[in-house]
Amino acid sequence: MLNNLTDCEEGDGGPNSQGDGNPKESSPFINSSDVEKNQQYDGKNMALFEEEMDTSPMVSSLLSSLANYSNLPQGSKEHEEAENNEEQRKKPVKAPRMGTFMGVYLPCLQNIFGVILFLRLTWVVGAGGVLESFIIVFMCCACTMLTAISMSAIATNGVVPAGGSYYMISRSLGPEFGGAVGLCFYLGTTFAGAMYILGCIEILLTYIVPQAAIFKMEGLDGTDAEAALLNNMRVYGTCVLSLMALVVFVGVKYVNKLALLFLACVILSIIAVYAGVIKTAFDPPDFPVCILGNRTLIWKGFDLCAKVVERDNGTFTTKLWRMFCDSDQLNATCDEYFVNNNVTEIQGIPGVASGILAENLWSTYMEKGEIVEKTGVVSLVSDDSPVTSSNRYVLADMTSFFTLLVGIYFPSVTGIMAGSNRSGDLRDAQKSIPIGTIMAISTTSFVYISSIILFGACIEGVVLRDKFGEGVNGNLVIGTLAWPSPWVIVIGSFFSTCGAGLQSLTGAPRLLQAISRDGIVPFLRVFGHGKANGEPTWALLLTACICEIGILIASLDAVAPILSMFFLMCYMFVNLACALQTLLRTPNWRPRFKFYHWALSFLGMSLCLSLMFICSWYYAIVAMVIASCIYKYIEYRGAEKEWGDGIRGLSLSAARYALMRLEEGPPHTKNWRPQLLVVVNVDQDQNVEHPQLLSLTNQLKAGKGLTIVGTALVGTFLENHPQAQRAEQSLRRLMETEKVKGFCQVVISSNLRDGTSHLIQAGGLGGLQHNTVLVSWPRNWKQAEDHQTWRNFIELVRETTAGHLALLVPKNITAYPSNQERFTEGFIDVWWIVHDGGMLMLLPFLLRQHKVWRKCKMRIFTVAQMDDNSIQMKKDLTTFLYHLRIDAEVEVVEMHDSDISAYTYEKTLVMEQRSQILKQMHLTKNEREREIQSITDESRGSIRRKHPANARTHLSVTEEQPGGSEEEKPEEEVPLTSVTLSCPPQVQLIHDKNATPTPASPQTPAEEVQTPGEKVHMTWTDKAKATAASTPEGIKDIFNMKPEWENLNQSNVRRMHTALRLNEVIIKKSQEAKLVLLNMPGPPKNRKGDENYMEFLEVLTEGLNRVLLVRGGGREVITIYS
Repeated sequence: MLNNLTDCEEGDGGPNSQGDGNPKESSPFINSSDVEKNQQYDGKNMALFEEEMDTSPMVSSLLSSLANYSNLPQGSKEHEEAENNEEQRKKPVKAPRMGTFMGVYLPCLQNIFGVILFLRLTWVVGAGGVLESFIIVFMCCACTMLTAISMSAIATNGVVPAGGSYYMISRSLGPEFGGAVGLCFYLGTTFAGAMYILGCIEILLTYIVPQAAIFKMEGLDGTDAEAALLNNMRVYGTCVLSLMALVVFVGVKYVNKLALLFLACVILSIIAVYAGVIKTAFDPPDFPVCILGNRTLIWKGFDLCAKVVERDNGTFTTKLWRMFCDSDQLNATCDEYFVNNNVTEIQGIPGVASGILAENLWSTYMEKGEIVEKTGVVSLVSDDSPVTSSNRYVLADMTSFFTLLVGIYFPSVTGIMAGSNRSGDLRDAQKSIPIGTIMAISTTSFVYISSIILFGACIEGVVLRDKFGEGVNGNLVIGTLAWPSPWVIVIGSFFSTCGAGLQSLTGAPRLLQAISRDGIVPFLRVFGHGKANGEPTWALLLTACICEIGILIASLDAVAPILSMFFLMCYMFVNLACALQTLLRTPNWRPRFKFYHWALSFLGMSLCLSLMFICSWYYAIVAMVIASCIYKYIEYRGAEKEWGDGIRGLSLSAARYALMRLEEGPPHTKNWRPQLLVVVNVDQDQNVEHPQLLSLTNQLKAGKGLTIVGTALVGTFLENHPQAQRAEQSLRRLMETEKVKGFCQVVISSNLRDGTSHLIQAGGLGGLQHNTVLVSWPRNWKQAEDHQTWRNFIELVRETTAGHLALLVPKNITAYPSNQERFTEGFIDVWWIVHDGGMLMLLPFLLRQHKVWRKCKMRIFTVAQMDDNSIQMKKDLTTFLYHLRIDAEVEVVEMHDSDISAYTYEKTLVMEQRSQILKQMHLTKNEREREIQSITDESRGSIRRKHPANARTHLSVTEEQPGGSEEEKPEEEVPLTSVTLSCPPQVQLIHDKNATPTPASPQTPAEEVQTPGEKVHMTWTDKAKATAASTPEGIKDIFNMKPEWENLNQSNVRRMHTALRLNEVIIKKSQEAKLVLLNMPGPPKNRKGDENYMEFLEVLTEGLNRVLLVRGGGREVITIYS
């Protein structure tokens, strides 16, 4: 058996083998070719599973493929060799051997420690005090720690290729969120590069070679000095950016080789600070600070912190005296504050044992331009004298407050993604990423928190608040604490900022390239291309341009909050992704890292969101708007990607929850909206026959309800499944073209009648089911070969009635407007014959929400009989429409009683003759011809009779069987107004002018109550069965009949009369209307009259261009209540 398995494995994964035709993301499954399969199964014990193995790999083959699976991005050198040498490409790439320490811990340390630690942390402690600084650091570190826990869970849930955070978010939250957050992370990384370059220039021009400044600041004060500093930053920053971009372009390998050197600089600098702190306990360094009164002086231009000096039994003035006085004489005129206050010299670094911590516990926020003063020292200041010689004092260069400090500090804790970004280079990523990242964050958090406490305990407050070290002779403040020399920190921080800038310019273009190659953002596709070795040239160019924007801002303190926003947004979505996957309990969510919880992820997400608004509420809003715009752009224009993301899972859970809620009961009338099932027919090529149906569907969708477009195919599911798939694709394409949002469903059945019935019964899910069926009128129903079409149609009408579904039947659907047409004027006419629950009122309102019908006005016609007060009816209807909040013109049409016209009898005769013919459709040809001939002979014989008056005629009119009459009556609905039929002026009438009109008098409500055997009457059915012969005038009418009319069914005659009279009135009033909506009568319960029913509807709508027949579902759909 083992041998058989081994043999089976051979050939199941050759390089030329074909897959299953469905490309899957990073799929390691490879199937063997057909020839190999045939050999594979001959005489093998696995023959039982032969069919399955045609499409699925064997377990042994699968395990072998997975064991050899590698998703490593090739390095530059390997890529170049692979391009030039085909054989080289086939050689397996060596597995990477980087462990936790080298692969995750050190890269994270290098990215987290950065420019803020060296240039701004002492100032944060000075402004915010030790306590508030501790809160800031704790919040930021907690935020990154919680994010690292979430990230570890995601990173250990399967293979994470190179791409890091973007890959994790996009595959967890979908392409829209992935693209939005990926681009935000890209912008954050790019602005981080700008921040590092600005820090690098600040160190260079402030502490290393101040004389290199192009815009000299000597003698300038206030805004002029600030402008000169910013211009220097812009010039040098642009130069350094260009140089760094060139280095990255020439070769990333140089950057990677220097990475260890830069990291060594950072670690040595931090060790030097800790060594300096220990040294201050017993031997504090000598960094004097000169204080005038309580104001800190810039230690520049003088060497002795004293006004005068005693020398050779004489008193001499110092350089400091000359800075505040107009001459070096003792009687010179001096600055008032200088005269009134003494000069004292204090130690800038009193040492860890000095107890200075108590002074530095509390915050000292300052306004821009305010002088840095020593707390607890009294100075004499005259209230009315202005501050003079302000350029001699250390001034606050910006207004400081708590939220500003958060925004400036946060970039110093970013960089936690460095390990996950290198996941492709790790020996065991699922083990290394959590351990390395969390250890790195723990280390850096300890360094930051201990640094804050030690800075507060070692350094004088005025020095801490002195951002550029002007009071300590222009030294870097953290450098004054370092051992053995401040230059260790200055040089170390300079190189570390250079290295961090290079790393940002290396990483950001690759992130943009990964997003571009995913193809989810169409306008970024150009940035997916690069050099032959894969270097992202275009992406590097864009990155340099965006980085230049940050450099033109020129202020480190202004750039830091910007990148804080983008990083915080990225971290927020990492937490959201983890929480979502955990709560949804997705079957694929099986992280190896077990120390996570959805509550921690939600806490991290909330903390990120809070920090965004704490840092800068307006930057937060801008970042969110940018992300939202990218999200919407990808949603509408981006490529469809199915990555099994959590948002799809969330949608599924939300849909399930909503459907379960919908099951609780039917919707209230106020929530009723047309949930449409559109039944369409497809031709032999599975193309929709009447696309205008979907145009009408789109125009009705102001109700925002469910739409299901369904069709039925004849055949069996096994044989006709491919046709069903083609039909479904055809429906989807048409729905996209007509912009109909909904679902499509194709049913295969043995015949169309059953297929349509299955659609009506099984459409929808749970409480989300259709309540309205839209089907077009069978256009060629009169043709002999289409007799089954109208039978199916009538059965559909019956089934919708049985299912309490509303029915919409557009007649002349080809004449309906497309979605591109616009009616500039016209009317939508509603003929309200019976009350159908308000469908006739609601549909025009929905149509007028669409651009096609927006300019059309609505008119409502109702019908009154002689006994009704037409004026009062119109007034009541107007009030009713006012309460419904529907604008429409109202007209009450009076239809007088009349006798039946000759035209009516002729139409009925033709209809019944045709019915007889249709009944013979299933006979043989000879039988059919004999039957048709007999029908024709019978009618001719009746014409030849000379004596029309006889008892048989009398009986044929008067003796209708009550049971038969009731069977043939249409299904009834509640009458709104009783209809009185009037006589058309243009039709020849067969009665005396003085005759009493009785044959077609409608049933009144009072008479309805007296006939319990009939449920409710259609308003156009008639009440009198034998009245025609009970009066002399009625007998006279019968004796005036033509002989061929004597055998006509009088029920059909009355229905035809109703249809003709209504049609005539509708044409008279609504001939020019853009659309006519009309109550649709139900079919007869007795199926023998089906063909007559179609004829009645045809007569009723004859001569009208666009008619929408509406049949209510038996419930109220519109209400006057709010």
